[in-house]
Amino acid sequence: MKGLGMLGVRDAPGWSSGAFAAGCIAVRFWGAALLLLALCGRSVSRLTRAEIRQGLGLGLCGSLGLILQMDGMAYTRASTSAFLTQGYCIWIPFWFCVRSRRFPAFPEWFSSVLVLVGAMILAGVRPGALHMGRGEWENLLGSTLFAGQILILDHPTFSGNDVRRFSGVMFTTIAVVCTALALATGGSKTEFFHGLTSPAALGLNALLIGPCTLMTFLWANRWQREVPATEASLLYCTEPVFTSLVTWFVPGWLSRWSGIEYPNERLTWNLVLGGGLILSANLWLQWRGRQAANIKSP
Repeated sequence: MKGLGMLGVRDAPGWSSGAFAAGCIAVRFWGAALLLLALCGRSVSRLTRAEIRQGLGLGLCGSLGLILQMDGMAYTRASTSAFLTQGYCIWIPFWFCVRSRRFPAFPEWFSSVLVLVGAMILAGVRPGALHMGRGEWENLLGSTLFAGQILILDHPTFSGNDVRRFSGVMFTTIAVVCTALALATGGSKTEFFHGLTSPAALGLNALLIGPCTLMTFLWANRWQREVPATEASLLYCTEPVFTSLVTWFVPGWLSRWSGIEYPNERLTWNLVLGGGLILSANLWLQWRGRQAANIKSP
């Protein structure tokens, strides 16, 4: 996405970064929705009300969360945005705490604290430098909407839904919302088309539509329901760790392939310590779960 955004700055200068990003997200999810429609075939006619409700909920939370995150980044540091976006590792345990009127179990809250501290270190955020302005509040609200996605997938009402059909509704909803945003805030449609039709942009969009959207969202939507929502929220917090790892070499590949100036990042102590805490918290939680399962089994 960052590489595609850099191509947009070069090839579609009349579009703001936020508007171009919204347009790219729309293209990405329209493409995934059409591919999924081709895969579903006649089963689309069996779409149920529960699948429509689940898909709409996932799509609205996802698209509005992305929009808030995009706008919020214009009013705060990228590292602060990255940290605040991980807020769902706190919102979800808090939600279950309020609903059940009991304090979370020690493994859950301790892992959440470790992940939160790790995310702060990874993002390079200092507690004293964190001031709540427009950008910070928008990112926090966006993280709440992302938490809503996790809770919707976890809800037992939707346990019998077909993952391909409700994912198709989700993709279409995100595409419609982001298309409306791009049309309302963007510039010349011809310039946007030009920005997306270079060989590099077409290749990046193909990667985003296929492996990064269709495959990963189908896998996440199918398998997340097999783990508790609290555990899923902590697992999703490993995303910035793996993002930091791939930025050691992927930006250089993209630069040579597309002609943009996107240097590789370097190994830092923030990644070693912060990423280590996030991964350790998840590994410990998984180990605790297996230990508990072994005790219960005959």
